[in-house]
Amino acid sequence: MRPKVLVVDDTKNIRTLLTTCLEVEGYEVRTACDGQQALALAAAEAFQWIFLDIKLPELSGTEVLRRLRGQGIATPVIIMTAFATVKNAVDCTRLGAVAYLQKPFTAAKIRHVLAELAQEAPAGPEPAPPPPESAAACLAAARRLLAEGNPDEAYAQLKKALAIDPSDGAVYALIGRVHEARGELEEARRFYRIAAEFQG
Repeated sequence: MRPKVLVVDDTKNIRTLLTTCLEVEGYEVRTACDGQQALALAAAEAFQWIFLDIKLPELSGTEVLRRLRGQGIATPVIIMTAFATVKNAVDCTRLGAVAYLQKPFTAAKIRHVLAELAQEAPAGPEPAPPPPESAAACLAAARRLLAEGNPDEAYAQLKKALAIDPSDGAVYALIGRVHEARGELEEARRFYRIAAEFQG
């Protein structure tokens, strides 16, 4: 069973990007677009980690974290913010936030945070190897491997490309082709939709 992670952010592209990065790293991901949804999901399911945006509508991330702790939910929380302040850092650290993810972030930064957390929680998945130097080279390799009928190795190349540039719609389109080649048509359609979001 894959470890589950909750992603809480009111920006759809952030949820999509983080979800894709975490799924590629082997996590099962749930998402919430506001604090109330986050509290409901956290009460209903057990998560290994929660990625929580500090600036949410109506109920702030700090207040969500305070209520989680008030309900006895001790899941480690990674705070995401574009507006880091000393007060926020102090408040969230007191409430048990284990890490900060400064926006805008990259897939490499997410992997770094996951690797740090995995060292503290060895039950998590293995940290992925470091990304290669060129996303373009990975995309070219993935296209060649797909043309040769090798979707599994193509997928491995696309994971590397995603680690370098998670905002490149071409990566998601090719992941869709990998799933299509495997006969996983629903997943293929999902990644084609994600590709359209980043290419649109």
